[in-house]
Amino acid sequence: MPEKDRDTKNNAPQGQAGQMVQLVKDYARQETLGPLKGAGRWIALGLVGALLIGTATGFLVLGTLRLVQTEWPGTFQGRWAQLAPYAFGLLFCAIVAGLAFRRINKQPLTKEKR
Repeated sequence: MPEKDRDTKNNAPQGQAGQMVQLVKDYARQETLGPLKGAGRWIALGLVGALLIGTATGFLVLGTLRLVQTEWPGTFQGRWAQLAPYAFGLLFCAIVAGLAFRRINKQPLTKEKR
């Protein structure tokens, strides 16, 4: 007489208590894993965008700073005047950060259907 394979288990819960536990597990998976997958993609795209904007802003500020320092070396002479190009670069970075923060969406990750 052949034995039953151990891999073929009956996964269906027996009785009302077993069905209730299975229903709660399925509901928890549906309400946590689904939104987390969407949120992971949303966060990843946001991080990539932030990295690209930050890198581009850094290169633009650095390039402008070096342009001012090499093309107009006599313009910013003096003890405190030498810091002016750096202050302008910092101001530009602050403006870009402010614009980026202003564009942040405060909508929930999942759009509810009405």
